[in-house]
Amino acid sequence: MKKFIKLTFISMLAVIILAACGGKDDTKTGDAGKKETKDVLAQIKERDKIVFGVKHDTRLFGLKNPSTGDVEGFDIDIAKSLAKEILGDENKVEFKEVTSKTRIPLLNNGDIDAIVATMTISEERKKEVDFTDVYFEAGQSLLVKKGSKIKGLEDLKKGTKVLAVKGSTSAVNIREKAPDTQVLEYENYAEAFTALKSGKGDALTTDDSILYGMADEDPSFELTGGTFTDEPYGIAVKKGNTDLVDELNKALNGLKDSGKYDEIKDKWIKQQ
Repeated sequence: MKKFIKLTFISMLAVIILAACGGKDDTKTGDAGKKETKDVLAQIKERDKIVFGVKHDTRLFGLKNPSTGDVEGFDIDIAKSLAKEILGDENKVEFKEVTSKTRIPLLNNGDIDAIVATMTISEERKKEVDFTDVYFEAGQSLLVKKGSKIKGLEDLKKGTKVLAVKGSTSAVNIREKAPDTQVLEYENYAEAFTALKSGKGDALTTDDSILYGMADEDPSFELTGGTFTDEPYGIAVKKGNTDLVDELNKALNGLKDSGKYDEIKDKWIKQQ
């Protein structure tokens, strides 16, 4: 009996100790949680590096150079210059690939600090992320094979096929502007352009700035019909990070005041 009571007491003591240990672990988890909720600007300055989400498939804005492995373009140079304005060194930057479909999830998961990836500011997107001021003005257009009968939106009738990219405002817009056309969506611009070149569609639609890059890559294609939307690009950050938005806006203004912005734009967007 005494032995039984002794064993019971030891068991109860073990439970109490484990519970106490569990309480300490919960506190640590709570502390870790507090660290995770630290604002993104504070994290950037603590690690002394900014992680930008950029595209790898968008000629003139963000395209991976197969020879060097580097990502090059307007968005890339803007991102580097922002890093220099904020952290004093354009090399204090890391680039992670995003697509139109993956960029917001990667931002909200904390994989990236900000998106610089031809992202149009829209009221719908403002519900998910916060935007800086406009850093580039674009407009949606159409890319077709030279000699195509498609000259504008009015030619996108029943039986025509238009290619677009998943998660883009372009896919939404073209369904509204040309409801009779069939819209085929691809994962990224490289896939969509390859599909256009292989004859899987009659036109490809996205922002004119992106289409200029495709026409530059293959001169047998051209833009047609002018622009039919306004597509103001903004840098997106995780919702609620107003300090980071302010810091990025300050940096953007610095680039414009110094002439660096125009220098970058003239380097990449000669058609604009």
